[in-house]
Amino acid sequence: MDLYNLKDDSEKVSFTEAVLKGIGKNQGLFFPKHIEPLDESTLSWLYDLDLTERSYRILKHLIGDELPNLKAIVKDAFTFKAPLVKADENIYALELFHGPTLAFKDFGARFMARVLGSIREDKRLTILTATSGDTGAAVADAFYGQEGIDVVVLYPKGKISKLQEKMISTLGGNIKAVQIDGIFDECQDLVKTAFDDLEFKEKVGLNSANSINISRLLAQVCYYFEAIAQLPKEKRDKVVFSVPCGNFGNITAGLIAKALGVKCRFVVACNANDTIPRYLESGNFEPHETIATLSNAMDISRPNNWPRVEALFKMQNWSLKDLDYGSMSDEETKKAMVRLYEKTCYALEPHAAIAYDTLRNKIREGETGIFLGTAHPAKFKEDVDKIIGIDVNLPKVLKEKARLESLAYELKPDYNALKAYMLEVLKV
Repeated sequence: MDLYNLKDDSEKVSFTEAVLKGIGKNQGLFFPKHIEPLDESTLSWLYDLDLTERSYRILKHLIGDELPNLKAIVKDAFTFKAPLVKADENIYALELFHGPTLAFKDFGARFMARVLGSIREDKRLTILTATSGDTGAAVADAFYGQEGIDVVVLYPKGKISKLQEKMISTLGGNIKAVQIDGIFDECQDLVKTAFDDLEFKEKVGLNSANSINISRLLAQVCYYFEAIAQLPKEKRDKVVFSVPCGNFGNITAGLIAKALGVKCRFVVACNANDTIPRYLESGNFEPHETIATLSNAMDISRPNNWPRVEALFKMQNWSLKDLDYGSMSDEETKKAMVRLYEKTCYALEPHAAIAYDTLRNKIREGETGIFLGTAHPAKFKEDVDKIIGIDVNLPKVLKEKARLESLAYELKPDYNALKAYMLEVLKV
């Protein structure tokens, strides 16, 4: 698989090189210059396969022969289902929260962990990642106990749910949790600055498990095919996906699926951090200060993956005018949660609520709507219980985590302080 740096197209890398580097020169993202579509006959039988076999075929098509053990990697990573569940009239939820950390990030994190474990040889690696909620937990779980790889997870203090924090901060061992006294964008900036510090990057073997890493992105392509496969054949040609958007990695993966041949269109669903909806409306890219909301994983005003979206639209000769969009306030989010529960008894957490209600307002006649359920409602139990008036049952994994003590270290959003901390705990 040939990829190039979106900020410097002279930097060309293979898939495995991109996975090991994480990010390119000048904080540029790696992306393919071309995506070869699947033909109609291939698509028809792909939908008849199970999730792991289909995912292997899709990833093999994208990546090529770089990973001889790709089939074993996929089988070991995707050990859980992604069921399509009817939530409303002609609207389905793609439930992506049945993995070990109850969030869609398990797909990308587990695939990346196994790819890195396969290709790193004896090189020591340090994964530095920023999270606005679920990424950190998925990455921590995926890499926990993996020999030769340390993980440092940055998250904004007090701006992720208590259960999300417990899933990141209670593991210990090779997982270091750091709460930053700031917002997610500052956490993300610290990661980018670390990658620009070439001496430090080399010294600790720096890599990132954010959606900037191409391996995570490609893994997520697979569940869009899984969604289509679960629909009756007569509904597969007019599908609209509504994606709750924060860093825009999830929708980038969906757009890659579309480039491969999935017949669908997309709705960008945002909260009050509506940089992209405003951009699509006006053509002016004007990030505002990040606002804390109920849907904390989407509290991002400068989405990292947006350059990939624009590159893909240019590659495919698509128009951004065809990308539908919407944004919602917390009050609107609450009303959506209550409305659907009263109608069908389907419980939404805030991120899914935004995707659902934006879809409800944007779906066209004859379309089948699918919104992405990115996290288990129990991960936001306090909010869901209070808003809907129910008692969400905690899955076993969350009950166990809730009882554990946090091992997180606290830092100001200062790169030198982070660097000093990492050099100390990593003992390099």
